[in-house]
Amino acid sequence: MSENTGRPVVADLDAAALTTLHATLLDEYAALQARGLRLDITRGKPSPEQLDLAQPLLGLPGEDDFRAADGTDTRNYGGLAGLPELRAIYADLLGIPVEQLLASGTSSLTVMFDVLAYAFLFGRDGSPQPWGREEKVRWICPVPGYDRHFAMLEHLGIEMVTVDQTPDGPDVEAIARLVADDPTIKGLWLVPTYSNPGGETTSAEVAARLAAMPAAAPDFTVLWDNAYAVHHLTDDESKAVDVLGLAAASGHPDRFVVFASTSKVTFAGAGVAFLAGSPSTVAWYLRHLAFGSIGPDKVNHLRHVRFLRDADGVRAHMHRHREILEPKFGAVLDTLDARLGGTGTATWNTPRGGYFVSLDVVDGTARRVVELAREAGIALTPAGASFPYGHDPRDRNIRIAPTFPPVDEIRVAIDGLATCVLLAAVEQRLS
Repeated sequence: MSENTGRPVVADLDAAALTTLHATLLDEYAALQARGLRLDITRGKPSPEQLDLAQPLLGLPGEDDFRAADGTDTRNYGGLAGLPELRAIYADLLGIPVEQLLASGTSSLTVMFDVLAYAFLFGRDGSPQPWGREEKVRWICPVPGYDRHFAMLEHLGIEMVTVDQTPDGPDVEAIARLVADDPTIKGLWLVPTYSNPGGETTSAEVAARLAAMPAAAPDFTVLWDNAYAVHHLTDDESKAVDVLGLAAASGHPDRFVVFASTSKVTFAGAGVAFLAGSPSTVAWYLRHLAFGSIGPDKVNHLRHVRFLRDADGVRAHMHRHREILEPKFGAVLDTLDARLGGTGTATWNTPRGGYFVSLDVVDGTARRVVELAREAGIALTPAGASFPYGHDPRDRNIRIAPTFPPVDEIRVAIDGLATCVLLAAVEQRLS
């Protein structure tokens, strides 16, 4: 029996015990369905309480307070690189020189797609030709990873090659082997801090290897999506790695393009996205952006400056987010441990930051778990979403997004999810 739950270790049960447990779980599942739940833990959205933290933004800047520090009228055209004082705040947080950091519109995904599109149309500096003229373009994707990253590549016809995530970041040895002799591999996605969904943070040692490793493609590019750089859940806070400095020192100054945003800091639908890179990468991006923009929303930049004030202001604001989120993640972890701990049917991470919990169930059952949950009124991210093309070869990973619902709904949802995990595991054993 499991010491945590009093439930049996499913793999140890004989046929008779499995049949008895199956009957018990069917009764539990029928009771779950009878509750008529309508719960949703599919996407990592800020809750209304988190959005309320930034409500003062709606009154900023004041009616006669629309000029930036240098006197710029933020209501007018111009300023393609974004408001300098806002760039300075995030340069401090990310450890990047302010002249190498741009502030843009509301969506970092849009900026990422622009980078890929510009590379396809025109090539990066140092590209033998535009990527769109290459016979094949391939990309390395650590898994489990971010479904929107994968969807972007699939939309552009880029072939995805997977490597495993490790506790220190992506499998750097596998990456080194892939890029050494294959010029079709143009890049690597990476969420370096509290990765989506596993919560891993890329170590300084792995970052240094990525910066220095030889690559057959002269324009090999790491898209470094630092979406959760300031989204801590514990006092053990991950620090930003100076990847641009590492790349410059290693002789590959243009290798990294860094992204960040305030989407889960202030308003998810009205935040500010950031891009950083080497001086030549920044110039390359601005050169192409200039044909499609006369400048970002500097009024929104200014209101963020007035609200956040400085890097310490961001840190203090994010501590208020942590006070809202920490109990929600605690509810997920406590419920998983109480229901599934010691049963041999699931493992999960204990995130130090970010927006997700990554749950691995018995191989071959994740799709069935999601189906059972859906039929019981609990919406989950589709099984396989954290893998390219939506295909998890082991059919085991489920991403849990606990940020949006209230704590009491999270407990109910995870308790129901646990019933589905156990039922699917027993069904598989009996099949």
